[in-house]
Amino acid sequence: MPNFRRFAPPEPRHGWRHSARGAGRALSPRGAFALHEVDGAVVFALRAALATGVVAVPLSVAGRPDLAVYATLGSLTTTFGRNLPYARRVRVLSVAALAMTAAVATGSALAVAADPHAGGAGALAVVAATAVVAGIAKFVCDVTRVGGLGAVLLLFAFAVAANGAPAAGDVLPRTGLAAAGAGCAWLLGVAGVLLHPDRPQRLAVAMALRRVADLLDVTGGAAGPATRSVRHRATVAVLHAYHCLGVPPPTRTPRAVPGGQADFVRLTDLAWSLLTGPGGAPAAAAGPVARGLRAQARLLTGRRRRVPPIVDPLRSRSGAPEPHPPEDPGAMRATELLLGRPGGRERLAAAAVPAWRMAIGTGAAGAVAALLGLEHGYWAAISAAAVLHSVNVRTTAQRAVQRTLGTGVGLLLALAVLGLHLAPVTLTVVIVVLEFLLEYVAARNYALAVVFLTPIALLLTELAVPAPAGELVLDRVLGSVVGIAVGLLCALLIVHDRAAVRVERALAECRSVAADAEQALTGPPSPLLPVVQVRLALAVVELREADDTAAGELWPAGIDPTELAAAEGRAYALLGRLRRP
Repeated sequence: MPNFRRFAPPEPRHGWRHSARGAGRALSPRGAFALHEVDGAVVFALRAALATGVVAVPLSVAGRPDLAVYATLGSLTTTFGRNLPYARRVRVLSVAALAMTAAVATGSALAVAADPHAGGAGALAVVAATAVVAGIAKFVCDVTRVGGLGAVLLLFAFAVAANGAPAAGDVLPRTGLAAAGAGCAWLLGVAGVLLHPDRPQRLAVAMALRRVADLLDVTGGAAGPATRSVRHRATVAVLHAYHCLGVPPPTRTPRAVPGGQADFVRLTDLAWSLLTGPGGAPAAAAGPVARGLRAQARLLTGRRRRVPPIVDPLRSRSGAPEPHPPEDPGAMRATELLLGRPGGRERLAAAAVPAWRMAIGTGAAGAVAALLGLEHGYWAAISAAAVLHSVNVRTTAQRAVQRTLGTGVGLLLALAVLGLHLAPVTLTVVIVVLEFLLEYVAARNYALAVVFLTPIALLLTELAVPAPAGELVLDRVLGSVVGIAVGLLCALLIVHDRAAVRVERALAECRSVAADAEQALTGPPSPLLPVVQVRLALAVVELREADDTAAGELWPAGIDPTELAAAEGRAYALLGRLRRP
């Protein structure tokens, strides 16, 4: 259980000035409007729009726009697993399709049993169930590292279905339509394997090259310490590239390269060598190497089936190809470790507090909306969940700002569409277009996503149960205000008491693995060298993520920053020694 914050410092040395500084740092909206770099956004957005339109438009044409809503909910499956290789994307999309279908099925069944529109115990039961779904979805998505709006979309599907007014005979048809929409999204999500089977690997490698180029721009190839955040992003991107390719980072021991991916592995190995040591690129060559990496990234993100010949700025003078004998057991274990990285008991414990925050905040917002008698009270619950779909107080504050401004612009867009009094078929087509725009901008910035998500929610409601535009907009405004306020207050009151513990554990683990790496380097060659290297890379990534999470709370971990910087620097120095022949 989380601890509820008493508005007093945990230790005498933390005085009110420290508390004020912590609150100012945690509640700062700085970075809320930063745009993230995304590859393949157009193709992904087209896939999402097709998944929505293929099932929803025919239903509207057939005169059942109310049922098109549930097909649209199922089609939201397409947002999961967008960056995964196709072999793993199949599994992720299969689970997501089942989850979205189950959300609609259980929500519809609960609406029949509880009849929330009658008020009383039935409405409270739906509010409680919505909170439980929110907490479970948040916890599972955090532990499995499902990015994007995964937990919020699952909650959205459940809440829309649970707040409907179906008869008992409507549950099965609505579930079937959700399954049809999810199945269509699944097919479109994996169909790309027929045209560009290595597209996810290309995008992952391209991102790694750009992140390392950013690092070279910061360090200039010098031996001094790099900017920690830039180096962390580069490390995460390179590890993600290895994860997509299914191979561990390179060690002193040559290793086999999967068939058809030799060029991608070579480029990722190059990025790794530049990342893990100052000897990767001379200072004078840092600029040209960075430009070369970005040029190669542009070639990878193109739509060509074949990758042009790779120009390696650090290739050996002999030009001889590197040997690739059969993979040794150590490298196989390292690959398994890299592919199975979302684990750890401490990570599970740390993910519990954000899940509690989301569950309690969602339930509280829904209860307040019910007490106020809002017609669409579940919008308050979803707004609270969207704000709390974060890792700490700082990101919650950023989400609150993004949600507020995005909702304001989205309401103006919704009013413009509703004011045209479009036919249901045309309204469905507008929803498909908005879905395209939503998925195109969602990964770039959440505020932009809310601009299009807000009219989609209103137009889906208009399709299901037509109502005056003024009433819909007023309900949305009140629901958003309640949800955002309750969500932010919940983040402030519930202490993330595992954040500091996670930093301490991550620091101890990083030091322990660094000691193992030093022992492996001083001893005779060992087949476990790849395992030590991957463990060290994952440990330094976890250390930075844990520190960033704790730093975004009101009272961060009380660890000297120089200790963290020293442990991180030692880890990267050892990674450089491990990869050099």
